[in-house]
Amino acid sequence: MLNSTLKELAVELAAKRVSSVELTGYFLKRINGLGKTLNAFISVDEERSLALARAADAVRAQGQAGPLTGIPIAHKDIFCAKGWLTTCASKILSNFVAPYDAHVIECFNKSGAVIAGKTNMDEFAMGSSNETSYYGPVKNPWDLAAVPGGSSGGSAAAVAARLTPAATGTDTGGSIRQPAALSGICGLKPTYGVVSRYGMIAFASSLDQAGPFAKTAEDLALMMNVMSGFDARDSTSLDRERENYTRNLAKPLRGLRIGLPAEFFAEGMQPDVAKAIDAAIADFRQLGCETVEVSLPNMKLSVPVYYVLAPAEASSNLSRFDGVRYGYRAAEYTDLADMYRKTRGQGFGAEVKRRILIGTYVLSHGYYDAYYLQAQKLRRLIAQDFVEAFKKCDVIMGPTTPTTAFNIGEKAGDPVQMYLSDIYTIAVNLAGLPGMSIPAGFGAKDHPVGLQLIGNYFDEARMLNVAHQYQQTTDWHLRMPQGIA
Repeated sequence: MLNSTLKELAVELAAKRVSSVELTGYFLKRINGLGKTLNAFISVDEERSLALARAADAVRAQGQAGPLTGIPIAHKDIFCAKGWLTTCASKILSNFVAPYDAHVIECFNKSGAVIAGKTNMDEFAMGSSNETSYYGPVKNPWDLAAVPGGSSGGSAAAVAARLTPAATGTDTGGSIRQPAALSGICGLKPTYGVVSRYGMIAFASSLDQAGPFAKTAEDLALMMNVMSGFDARDSTSLDRERENYTRNLAKPLRGLRIGLPAEFFAEGMQPDVAKAIDAAIADFRQLGCETVEVSLPNMKLSVPVYYVLAPAEASSNLSRFDGVRYGYRAAEYTDLADMYRKTRGQGFGAEVKRRILIGTYVLSHGYYDAYYLQAQKLRRLIAQDFVEAFKKCDVIMGPTTPTTAFNIGEKAGDPVQMYLSDIYTIAVNLAGLPGMSIPAGFGAKDHPVGLQLIGNYFDEARMLNVAHQYQQTTDWHLRMPQGIA
């Protein structure tokens, strides 16, 4: 069961070779063992999870099971789940029990999937290494001295270490794709608006998007079939016909045009990453794909644009955490203003405070036009570059990250270097496009390398097809870290 895909586990459950209770118990045992070593989970509720598993077994006995019924799925602790502690990895929400389910949680509950627990993350999804969590850093299963990536590092580490067959995450500037790459698994960030943000604690509302982690592209497709769809409670949710994301998986790739942006293969990429990416592109040529050069001339502006817009939105979104309505409140204060100051000062970590201050500054009188408005104009130029590129190609391909996993603490004192970890992923969020990362080899220290695929709007099914066909001829996605069995 350790390396089984979602599809394979569903077959085992249907054949009654294993029950959901047995399957859930197996993974809970791993979570309570190796999971604690990795610090991958914030909340685990065995009694609740096993109750969900018993309910799933009852549904299956009635012949009403779906593809994910009875399979344990872990959820990033940014999604509200009724009755579960939902902290966003922050002290300020360390005592908050969600009174309702996020749309994503509702979808998986309806599918009959079992909640395996809530995974660790960077505080309020602000980080690229999972080191800003109030609950401590998550460790990479491939190298316990290294980071798993962030902000969805707990979910990525949990899937990589086979603590759960699959997990959910969120991606604001690369926070699904980057940890997927550094942890050696598959991760998909859908087109903005395809998955509802209702009940997902907001960081930057125009950039945040939920998506799945799994071992294979086919598993990502199965999860997308569950979690996508219109939700009237989210004003940014897109009202469009539901898709079957598995429909094109078997389609041959011959004739597919792969765009290779010159900007992805310039200075800054680690040589071992470049070697693995070049080898993967050669594999796609063997599958009958054609490669064409494209250009994203404004991509170099994506990091500064992102770090104006995202903190500005965070400054607004995080104003609701003040100690009045829910969450942590300072123990001692003199008046209301003092309570606000002390609660937020004590409740937020250093990275969150840094981004709130930056966001407040760029939105302040006299700086709005110079920074925020200018960044929005540049965002449009970045999006237009992709429009032009997709006139020449079907998918864009390149590295997910410029380096493999770096050591815990290595970049903690240099925010700029940390921010540059997302240099290849941020532009996709600014444009609202779908992007995914799949394993494509190993670099120095046997750390995983991720290959990034970027599709046109609503082209997730094609991207999943491309990834699936690649995984039929390679086995990078099946490799497991040593010592986790």
